[in-house]
Amino acid sequence: MARKKKSNSSEPPTVAVIGLGYVGLPLALEFARAGCRVIGLDIDAAKTEQLRKGSCYLKHVDASGLKSLVESDRFDPTTDWKRLRQAQAVIICVPTPVNEAREPDLQYIVKTSREISRYLERGQLVVLESTTYPGTTEEEVLPLLEESGLRCPARAEADGPAPDFYLAFSPERIDPGNTRFALREIPKVVGGVNPASTERAQRLYEHIFDKVVPVSSTRVAEMTKLLENIYRAVNIALVNELKLICQRMGIDIWEVIDAAATKPFGFTPFYPGPGLGGHCIPIDPFYLAWKVRQYDMTTRFVELAGEINTAMPYHVVQTVADALNDQGKAVKGARILVLGVAYKKDIDDIRESPALRIMQLLVERGAEIAYNDPHVPQLARTRKYDFSHLRSVPLEGESLRSYDCAILVTDHSAYDLTQIVRNARLLIDTRNATRRVECSGARIIR
Repeated sequence: MARKKKSNSSEPPTVAVIGLGYVGLPLALEFARAGCRVIGLDIDAAKTEQLRKGSCYLKHVDASGLKSLVESDRFDPTTDWKRLRQAQAVIICVPTPVNEAREPDLQYIVKTSREISRYLERGQLVVLESTTYPGTTEEEVLPLLEESGLRCPARAEADGPAPDFYLAFSPERIDPGNTRFALREIPKVVGGVNPASTERAQRLYEHIFDKVVPVSSTRVAEMTKLLENIYRAVNIALVNELKLICQRMGIDIWEVIDAAATKPFGFTPFYPGPGLGGHCIPIDPFYLAWKVRQYDMTTRFVELAGEINTAMPYHVVQTVADALNDQGKAVKGARILVLGVAYKKDIDDIRESPALRIMQLLVERGAEIAYNDPHVPQLARTRKYDFSHLRSVPLEGESLRSYDCAILVTDHSAYDLTQIVRNARLLIDTRNATRRVECSGARIIR
């Protein structure tokens, strides 16, 4: 079948965003607000139906703004893959988890790329935003798209023949709960499989980002994302290990970090916690570790950091067990309340949250578990855990006193820390949130 060539006019493009989750939906709405017509594609019909009604499943998304964009036809949620033919640019924002062996699981990228190839049009730009290992765009996505019969030669010269379609990678940099930076203010890195693709991607993102940073290849762009997240994972692992050391030595690690942070150069403060959460930082290091093994190398430093961070929920549970034991109480049969199940404060995202691992470990030891989270009224089933039978319990003085132990896992701003300290019989504070709260006899372990 003949492919229609896309227009090169300066009019705002029609953009298709595949995957309307924490990354894809805010991106789609940003394009729509910039005057683009946006096709929001998701395989979950319940999501697209809710969006078409002008309501949203993500709390941090402005519902009134969403409804306005839907009613004006700027944003059109759908499950119909054929609608991709109407777009000048197609952006992939699908999950990239790891399997039980901590190896990359690219099934969502593969399925999406194969589906795109069925409707790929000449002149279209395809951009992968899902975090992955260097080489994915060129080695996995490109061959699948070329099953369409169209070609996009990798590393083709800028002055050579125009590709049939364009392909690039641009890492997402969304930070849920961060109100300091608007999406458009975060510089956007783009790298194409050839110079023409880089140029097309740069022009696309200039519609919504204040600054676009082109790099020489998709591999550089893919590695940029990994470096950003591995940097955080390694530094968090460092302070997590130092916390355990300081605990053994009778030193307050929080005071140490505060003192070190007074140095005006050469030091960036990171803080210990109950483990890593979110879709990126706990997972991305393992994507690089897997890929590097193909080059007969190992990421010793990165993997060690991953081991330390993965062990932190076990440390929290052991701390709970030791504290209960000191009171003559076993974990088995103990009533334990988890405060905060989102992976970071003031958001509703539970992906890879250390709270879920802590809850699972406590259940395996025979504890009776409940949770409170002002942003997560009911837990959904995840790939690893099923606490879908639990709802957030009220956080009141009398009910709080009925638990043998409370664990502050996520320090939401909505929490009345004074009330928690006053009423908890035993509090494990994994975030040092109650540091400046008067204890008045309460037993707190940080």
